[in-house]
Amino acid sequence: MNKGIYIATLESHSGKSMISLGLMRTLLGKMVKVGYFRPVINDVPKGKRDNHIDTVLSYFDLKIPYEDTFAFTRSEVIQKRNEGKSGEIIDTIISKYKKLEKEFDFILVEGSDFSGEGSVFEFDVNVVIAKNLGIPVIIVVSGQFKNWEELLGYQQMAYRAFKDKEVQVIGMVSNKIKQENLEPAKKNMRAFLPEEVGVFAIPFVDTLNNPTLKEIVQVLNGKVLFGHDFLDNQTGNFGVGAMQLRNYLTTLKNESLVITPGDRADIILGALQANISSNYPRISGIILTGGLTPEDSILKLIEGLSEIVPIISVKEGTFAVTNMVGAIKSNIYADSIQKIQTTISIFERYVSFDPLVEKLMNYNPQGITPRMFQYGLVQRARESKKHIVLPEGTDERILTAAKRLIDMNLVELTLLGDVDIIHKTVAKIGLDLDFSKVNIIDPINSPNLQDYAKTFYELRKHKGVNMDMAKDRMCDVSYYGTMMIYKGAADGMVSGAAHTTQHTILPALQFIKTKPNVSVVSSVFFMCLEDRVSVFGDCAINPNPSAEELAEISISSAESASAFGIDPKIAMLSYSSGSSGKGADVDRVREATEIVRKRRPDLKIEGPIQYDAAVDISVGKSKLPESEVAGQANVLIFPDLNTGNNTYKAVQRETGALAIGPMLQGLNKPVNDLSRGCTVADIYNTVILTAIQAQGI
Repeated sequence: MNKGIYIATLESHSGKSMISLGLMRTLLGKMVKVGYFRPVINDVPKGKRDNHIDTVLSYFDLKIPYEDTFAFTRSEVIQKRNEGKSGEIIDTIISKYKKLEKEFDFILVEGSDFSGEGSVFEFDVNVVIAKNLGIPVIIVVSGQFKNWEELLGYQQMAYRAFKDKEVQVIGMVSNKIKQENLEPAKKNMRAFLPEEVGVFAIPFVDTLNNPTLKEIVQVLNGKVLFGHDFLDNQTGNFGVGAMQLRNYLTTLKNESLVITPGDRADIILGALQANISSNYPRISGIILTGGLTPEDSILKLIEGLSEIVPIISVKEGTFAVTNMVGAIKSNIYADSIQKIQTTISIFERYVSFDPLVEKLMNYNPQGITPRMFQYGLVQRARESKKHIVLPEGTDERILTAAKRLIDMNLVELTLLGDVDIIHKTVAKIGLDLDFSKVNIIDPINSPNLQDYAKTFYELRKHKGVNMDMAKDRMCDVSYYGTMMIYKGAADGMVSGAAHTTQHTILPALQFIKTKPNVSVVSSVFFMCLEDRVSVFGDCAINPNPSAEELAEISISSAESASAFGIDPKIAMLSYSSGSSGKGADVDRVREATEIVRKRRPDLKIEGPIQYDAAVDISVGKSKLPESEVAGQANVLIFPDLNTGNNTYKAVQRETGALAIGPMLQGLNKPVNDLSRGCTVADIYNTVILTAIQAQGI
């Protein structure tokens, strides 16, 4: 079985790193353990590490020692070739690759970068390496600064070189192509490539090509005077501030980098003011040239401003600095999280390697890993996009998560709240949110307010609700969002970042109601541990469930696990295992277990059982040797909210596990509750869960 794939190119700055990051994301969604290997890396200063390796290891949390991820630096390869030791190069590369092959299910191998001395023979070296490793290749060719004839020539030459060495090419990517030329580029590749070779075209993306202020500081050896926290700002363009302020302001564009002599206080202050003005574009930063800095009175004025973009002082003159900035080639670093996410998002939008990966792997993993689980969530959400309403539309975390969800094309979103406040909040945090792709509704001013109030009145008049009360309820974002679901204007709702659990769930209980044969609404967390995914229930809703309720929670949790690709093995947790324990609490768990066995004899369940016996195979077999669940449980049902809530938080904090949820079970339509301390990632994951629930699982 093939266990690797090789990404190769013919030139520097081809965008190969995008393919590496995107493909690694795809592989980790399908396989348990994926390794990463670069046969030859660029030379790095003594004591330093290769940036791209660090980026891949850090972002994907790959457990590979740095020294195992590469074989040689470029200068080492050149030296060995000059000494006539080319065979030793290949032998060492094969040896290091085979070591990884034993430890991982699949290896992503990335070819060299074609920069610096020795790049003349690099392509041949990459062909030979791929041949000797016995793995297929994906070829990446940049279309930037090439006409059609040149691009085609590069592609045909690369394909023939690998074919002549009998190396299988499974895909070719034309990268950095003009948007209008994507289809012609694929057509040109298809004209000379066999049908079994996948062809893909990716557009040129300005935001990935633009350097960050951090990169500019490093290249210019600049001194950061202000704005240390915003060095990840990307430059959209740059221009020299040499004219009078009134004229220079008209030249500003979005994310402009202002380059001006350090004694031009008028340009500096004018640019900073323009940055916070709604009438001018935002700037990314300011470079002060000539080794000059503003006077103390000006520096004091700047220090008192509420928003300060990076201001950097450099020794070189304005002309030299402008040329140096223009020559900077942007890279992706381990801490460039937004750029990495953008890169992966673009890859997933324009490249579908799934059919090719399936052929490569011939792999049937046992169980499900966190990476596979998260990858599966994204793919399922994208298969059938649902409309999710977020009532807390003015919350910065909600808005940031909304941008990521929209950029990934996973859901349709409606934000509730004051339209002006939402726009101002987006501007305040510098979020590039495309409002054309998001619905914004202010319930108080909504044309549907009266209709929604009337519907609520009809549903709740038997409880003493009148029209005035109904209208008042519908002005509340939680009630309005829930009514959107009831009326079919949305498929699900996620709230709780700024509201209590009761505030979020009560409207759903009042008129969304529970599913047939379900009497209790409960919740589960998907706990993404190091090597497995477990389902914890109920850790968020029911304080002290009865035996009947506990049984229902167990069945609902097992069904949720199955719906998300987890074959349920249920552990009914208690302070004792088997028949040894006595007391009301353990008897309640024992009774609940028997109820489940009678109602659902198809389910694998054990209880009462202690946590260690449920998840540790050696402990489980010693305490309950005949059990088919002990030591293998993946659906863990806690006897009460106190135990469940504390346990999930302890596991999350002490092990670094990702807790996705809570996901509510039992409602006719999905409504999910966030913690008020939730992160952007929590919101992002919960919206995806909600969207999948809305697909009718």
